[in-house]
Formats: sequence, C-alpha cells, structure tokens
Amino acid sequence: MSTPRTYREAGVDVDEAERAVERITRAAAATVTPAVLGGIGGFGGLFRFDPGSYVDPVLVSSTDGVGTKLLIAVALGRHDTIGVDLVNACLNDIAVSGANPLFFLDYLALGDLRADVVEEIVGGVAAGCAAAGIPLIGGETAQMPDLYRDSHYDLAGFAVGVVARADLIDGSRVRAGDEVIGLPSSGLHTNGYSLARAVLLPETWSRPMNGDAATIGDALLEPHRSYVDDLRALRRALRSGGGDIHSLAHITGGGWEGNVPRTLPAGLGVDVDTGSWPVPRIFTLIQQRGDIADEEMVRTFNVGIGMTVVVAAGLVDAALEAVPDACRIGRVVEVPQGQPRVRFA
Repeated sequence: MSTPRTYREAGVDVDEAERAVERITRAAAATVTPAVLGGIGGFGGLFRFDPGSYVDPVLVSSTDGVGTKLLIAVALGRHDTIGVDLVNACLNDIAVSGANPLFFLDYLALGDLRADVVEEIVGGVAAGCAAAGIPLIGGETAQMPDLYRDSHYDLAGFAVGVVARADLIDGSRVRAGDEVIGLPSSGLHTNGYSLARAVLLPETWSRPMNGDAATIGDALLEPHRSYVDDLRALRRALRSGGGDIHSLAHITGGGWEGNVPRTLPAGLGVDVDTGSWPVPRIFTLIQQRGDIADEEMVRTFNVGIGMTVVVAAGLVDAALEAVPDACRIGRVVEVPQGQPRVRFA
C-alpha cells in the first residue's frame, strides 16, 4: 500500500466534513435564542448570561455520553434520536441540583464521516435542545478513521444551567420519615446497554415485543426522558404549599444503589416498595432472557424509575397531582453504618 499523500487518502474527507458542518449549522441555528451572540461557527460559543431573578446565581454543569446504546443505533441505522438521549441525560443531571438549563454543546467523533448521518445525529441534539427551550451554541465534529472503524462513532454533550444559591437542592433537608416519589422512565435511558446487548442479541432487535407492534430494537432505542418540565411543575406545586423538594436522584450508571445514596445525608437510606410502579416490558424481557437476579437488575438498570424525588410526607399528594404519572415508591429511613442504603421490600 502506498503512503498517503493527501488528507483524503489518509481517510479524512474535508469536503464531506464541510458539507456536514453546513447541515450542523442549520440544525443548531433553529435553536438560537437572543442570548446567543455571534451565531454558530466561531471557535467558542458566545452566550450572554443575564442573572435576572437569580440572586447569588450558581452555575451548574454536566457532561455525559450515550454509552453502548450507540452500537444499537449504528446496527439499525437509526441516528435521529440518539442526540435526544444525550441532551436529556445531561439536563437531568443538572436538574438534580435545581438548575434551569442555559445552553448546550456537543462533541461527535466518527470514523467514516457522512454528512447525512451527521445531520441525523446533530438534528437529534438540536431537537432535544429545542424541546428544553435552550440553544445548541457550538460543538466539535472530529473525523478519526484510525480510532473509529467504519460507521462507528462516539457522542458527548455538555450542559450548563443556573440556580439561585438559596434554591439549590442538595439533600441537606432530607429527614427520616420523608416520602420517596418516583418519576417513570421511558426505558433503559442510556445505561445498562452492555448487559442488555449481551442478553438481547442483534438478531432479536427486529422482532416484536410480546404482543406489541414495537420491536425490541424500538424499545432499546426509546429516547431518554427529560424531567426538566416535570421538576419545574413539581417545585411550583410544593412551594405553593410552603414546602420544596428535599432531594433528587437521577437513576443512571450504577442503578439505584449507585445514585440514590449520593443525594441523602449520612445515616439515611430508603426503603423501596417493590411493585409500586409499572415496570416497562423491556426490563422484564432482559431479566427473563438473561436469568438476571433482582439485585443485579437494580444495580444496573433504572427498572422503570428514572428520577427519585424526596419530599416531606405531608406534601405527597401535591407532588402526585403536579406530575400525574409519578408514584409513591418508598420512604426515607435511618440506616446503621455499613448497611445497604437502598432496600427493596
């Protein structure tokens, strides 16, 4: 094989990259707000932050990816919702602190850059941003053919939000006797896919779910739900009754045990009422096909609850009324040192 003498011969198609940038710019432009300065395409995204009603504002940031869910999108040739996953994963993380999102950036790295695929991916990012009412102010598209083979790619996102310091949700107000509310997930969201793919092999992805028109692949690619609007409605309702959210946990990597205790003071845990919410069919299928123990399921997956909310016992009814598909799933309890802080009964 002869030594490459041009960038294209080395595997980087600059012309195709320029076509991709044009399509990315169009997608991002649809999310622009008056706070975005200079438009899209500069070396850095410019965002004019007006503190407005935020007294002693605190910026909250998060970065995340989509994990091996990308392999399912690549195998099925469906890239239009993977960007929605990315946005919602990041925005939910900053919402846990009570922050309202301000703007978003993305990073896309590919081996074989095709402008139409890039347009689908970034179009999903833009759609997620538009749904949240925030701009996609910039990002990076990197073509690395020796690192990402064929049609494979990786995707990362970066979200920045703001909250008044007095409005931060940090778990410090949680007390034993508080109630735990669960906000349903739309499916696996963006976690547990290495185990899910090991159990549900690619040849099964085109098969229908049990008695359902949707396929297994449809269920695996169901986008990550955003809780931003739900949490705004919930907080308004609780504050009108003189209370507030005591803590929030986004059930992502590490499942219940890896996330809920992070939002509770030392010495406290939660007792979870198994069966108090409907578990999406995809989790049952994974558990049955893989003969996976209950303990491993809750350590790996959200099993149908994507966000937990701790509130004072007297505000449960107001919380459930504010978010109609929420459900009461447990309570905060004292836990001796060294004992599990998430217990299922």
